[in-house]
Amino acid sequence: MNHVYQHFRQEERHFIDQVMEWKENVLNQYSPKLTDFLDPREQEMVQAVVGSNGEVKVMFSEDDMERKRALLYPDYFTPSLDDFQLSLIEIQYPVKFITLEHRHILGSLMSLGLKRSKFGDVLFFGERIQLVAAKEVEDFILMNVTEIGRAKVSLRKLDWSERIPHAEEIQELSATVSSLRLDAVAASIYNVSRQKIGMLIQNGHVKVNWKVTEQTSFECREGDTLSVRGFGRSRLLSIDGRTKKDKWKLTIGKQK
Repeated sequence: MNHVYQHFRQEERHFIDQVMEWKENVLNQYSPKLTDFLDPREQEMVQAVVGSNGEVKVMFSEDDMERKRALLYPDYFTPSLDDFQLSLIEIQYPVKFITLEHRHILGSLMSLGLKRSKFGDVLFFGERIQLVAAKEVEDFILMNVTEIGRAKVSLRKLDWSERIPHAEEIQELSATVSSLRLDAVAASIYNVSRQKIGMLIQNGHVKVNWKVTEQTSFECREGDTLSVRGFGRSRLLSIDGRTKKDKWKLTIGKQK
């Protein structure tokens, strides 16, 4: 299994082991295994461990979502949307008086004691807001979420066909950096000083691949997704070699 480990960082091995256990259980019990919502990095790891040629297959819920549930299943099984046990909930709030943001909604859900892995994307379209959640916590959310921020809200369960579109615009840009350290890469992408980025990293405001990273010297790799609180998210699309002055050339995809 070392050949799988070598593609991932040391701190990701625990999750790799968990996926191997899921795969083993599907093989032994000959029945499907549905996961909680996974971030894109975790989805990559599941795909790498399960592969595409074995007795165990994997499929992910909705293509245009960021956070997805994975279904690991034996080759006799034919999955359908129902197998992913997804719930779609519309959040109704006093649109004339307040603006709800992603962080407000996540904060309210987490304050109820729900794990982040029990709900997926929060969708915004104009003044409409929808939440994708795991079916097993649907009733709990409908009963307990009455306030978000300081606003009274009401929740309504919807049919999956009523889901609003999930659109994301990406701007591609080039950067050159002296090193692949997180502080150097993030400072270049967001056009701020390394000192300021260093403070944000040390204060837990920077994530790499959806995990808080507090080391300024953390080495970035091709494919990494960076997010800096207050500055948005970007992805290191490719590392394009070195310049004549021995700097790294990068191609970045930045969320608009």
